[in-house]
Amino acid sequence: MPVPVGDLQQSCRWSPSQRAYVRVGKPLLDMAIAAPALVLLAPVFGVVAALIRVSLGRPVIFRQQRIGKDGRPFMVFKFRSMKPSRRSADTGWPPPDRRLTHKHEHDPRLTGVGRVIRRWSLDELPQLLNILAADMSLVGPRPELPHIVNRYEPWQQLRHQVRPGLTGSWQISKRGLMPMHECVDVDVEYVRNIGLRTDLRILARTPVAVLATNRGH
Repeated sequence: MPVPVGDLQQSCRWSPSQRAYVRVGKPLLDMAIAAPALVLLAPVFGVVAALIRVSLGRPVIFRQQRIGKDGRPFMVFKFRSMKPSRRSADTGWPPPDRRLTHKHEHDPRLTGVGRVIRRWSLDELPQLLNILAADMSLVGPRPELPHIVNRYEPWQQLRHQVRPGLTGSWQISKRGLMPMHECVDVDVEYVRNIGLRTDLRILARTPVAVLATNRGH
């Protein structure tokens, strides 16, 4: 069942060119980039999958329910980066509000391989499959957990008027500085100003943001 998202059409007034881009141009851009990327990155997929298989066993892919366009849930794919007992009490982790710490590089639940693939965002690569399945887009708000979306205020639901993205405004502007759930205003601004130029700018700046995050490691 979709998460109630209110009357989104009344919240965002797109121009005709923006509506055309969201309906036709953006899906074409997704397919044109995601499909070749899967082929070109196949060796990387193979190496990462093998390392996870050796260090963690099966399964290699982690699946988790997230909220997508129009509030509809879907299963997001990631490479596994944590030990099977990541939620057990004996680790002393996470603190009560795990939204503030789930990306912490010193999380004791992370494996050595997990730290590396998260640091370079390689754990997100399987989401290219989500893009090909039309659950996600190359650029958009990051898909959020249902229990967090259930606490959204009406204005925050605007982020669900588009498909969630592999990368987005949050990653290139506030990446690693603030928790994602505190940056919904960045997503809403993206939705209101959506367009080809905006998406290409975010795609171009994403590698720079990843490198900047890893500077000093």
